[in-house]
Amino acid sequence: MGGSPQVAIIGAGPYGLSIATHLRARGIGFHIFGSPMQSWRARMPMGMFLKSEGFASNLYDPGGHFTLRQFCAQYGFAYGDMGVPISLETMTAYGLSFQKQLVPDLQDRTVVALDRSPDGFRLRMDDGDVVAVSQVVVAVGGNYFQYVPSTLAHLPAEFLSHSSEHCELNRFKGHDVTVIGGGASAVDLAALLHEIGAEVRLVARQPSITFVFFGSAKPRSLWQRVRYPMSGIGAGWRSRFFTDAPMLFRHLPQDIRLRTVRTYLGPAGAALMKDRIIGRVPLLLVRAPRRAEIRRGRNRPRHRGNRLQGRPPAADLPKRGDPLPSTVRRKCAHTVARLPVLGPWALFRGLGVGKLFWAGHALHVRCRLYRTPDLKTSQP
Repeated sequence: MGGSPQVAIIGAGPYGLSIATHLRARGIGFHIFGSPMQSWRARMPMGMFLKSEGFASNLYDPGGHFTLRQFCAQYGFAYGDMGVPISLETMTAYGLSFQKQLVPDLQDRTVVALDRSPDGFRLRMDDGDVVAVSQVVVAVGGNYFQYVPSTLAHLPAEFLSHSSEHCELNRFKGHDVTVIGGGASAVDLAALLHEIGAEVRLVARQPSITFVFFGSAKPRSLWQRVRYPMSGIGAGWRSRFFTDAPMLFRHLPQDIRLRTVRTYLGPAGAALMKDRIIGRVPLLLVRAPRRAEIRRGRNRPRHRGNRLQGRPPAADLPKRGDPLPSTVRRKCAHTVARLPVLGPWALFRGLGVGKLFWAGHALHVRCRLYRTPDLKTSQP
């Protein structure tokens, strides 16, 4: 790798670190900037588990010399190709170890500006240094693409915060919390909040909550393996095609690729979360935020829709246009909202998922919800 590096990688999470090992293997000089596994260490809730199975959770080096299986065996972490949930703590420790062994030249600095130059790009660092390269790889994750819907954006910062701002959830103990969203982040947060003693409910636009089931540690029969071949994103030949032939998929017509991203898979929680949600956390479905306002020291959210799963019982369901149950109005201290965003980041993830939002200390928040009867969810 003689000469000055021609590539800059911005971000030191799983994608950035994996790209760095591939560039090194090809003899391509690079800079890589960022704090290793920063989002995993500081922007995900403690107690979370990955939705992916162990075999599908590797950081990738070209030779496959440092897989999650090898890391867990070396350091005594629980592991299984399938059927053994991978905790946030395990994945974070794996990523940090991967970085130390395979990307030791990581520069723990922050890129604060990226501009075009006649020869490529100029990166300005937080310490004032300027780095010139011909190509840039942006692998900063989703936390820099926070989206707040217009119905909530007017709330002041003390009432509204993004889910990525929370790692420690214990401060929500004893508070009334509403999670809005139907994907993995929303489901995980609702379960974790319930388990620490928060009064929590989940509001989602889709008519049902989907849970992804990969399989168990038991061997699959030949018939099962042929009919539903396993892939890193689930079972089935379509999933296998998307994971095994990404470059072929890339050459499909654009309308087919975009339609696939929008409709295949979709928001879903991990199978292990099902028993921690169903029957424990009320699910108010086919709803979305309509408005939120601060008034008279009480939270009086309103909604449209008539579909509720979990508790309270069906006899207690609010009618269309009625306020949410009194437990929501009584002391709602935190509100969470999640709305889907389709854009470059969602397309890069290939999942079409959205973002999740927290609105905290909302003792004075009034929130209206509206029905979304035309919403259709794609089953994995």
